[in-house]
Amino acid sequence: MDFKSSSFMYILGFGVVLFVLVQSTFFLVRAIKRGKELGISSQKMKSTALQSALFSIAPAISIVATVIVLSSALGVVLPWIRLTVIGNLQYETSSAQAALNAMGNSAGISAAITSPEQFSTVAWVMTVGSVMPLVILPFVLKKLQTGIGKAVGKDKVWANLMSAAAFIGLICAFIGRAILGTGDKNADIIGDGAGTLSITGLLSSVAFMLIFTYLIKKIPKLQKLESFAMPLSMFLGMGVVLLVNHFLPSAYIVEWRY
Repeated sequence: MDFKSSSFMYILGFGVVLFVLVQSTFFLVRAIKRGKELGISSQKMKSTALQSALFSIAPAISIVATVIVLSSALGVVLPWIRLTVIGNLQYETSSAQAALNAMGNSAGISAAITSPEQFSTVAWVMTVGSVMPLVILPFVLKKLQTGIGKAVGKDKVWANLMSAAAFIGLICAFIGRAILGTGDKNADIIGDGAGTLSITGLLSSVAFMLIFTYLIKKIPKLQKLESFAMPLSMFLGMGVVLLVNHFLPSAYIVEWRY
């Protein structure tokens, strides 16, 4: 059996999921109890819980997309465990890619990992990187919030620009990979370098995002779908790549960065 999908990994995965469910139930019960003490009506609490559940659908879609993206290299279980607790597409993919590149695996997450050592290293990098904010924030959160509050209060435009610049910089890293990402010259792996399919996925995702943005602005009833725009664009972009690969199989081997 593949070590990435062994019984131990599945037991570990179910254990993590069970812990998260128990923790969520514990805080939900405490929240309901506290709400009753504050005199909040049951109907209002049910409405709030329902809205929160619906709001979580959009992040859940992006999480599923991340599991799909990482599953070809890491299997299903490790991404499932990681994203059950904390994580997102940008962090998980970049940390896994960085760990593999550091170990000499230039193909990164474009190819299945067959080395237990590389798999273990990726798991540690992804996990430790996510744990550190949880350890640091309790000590610096108050000062951080105060500093951000002062900065935003002085100049909201500049604060918005800084936030947008950080996000755009992160996205640019993935765009650069799609356009100029270099594959492994010594390994016969098709698809690990930039080529027709990576550009197809990039352009189609951008196109779908622009379409969703336009429709949301023009049709007020669709504004509720704003949080779904990015994950839907990701899925549709992957769908376009699958269609191109199916109907134009020769496009799969067209790469200009080896």
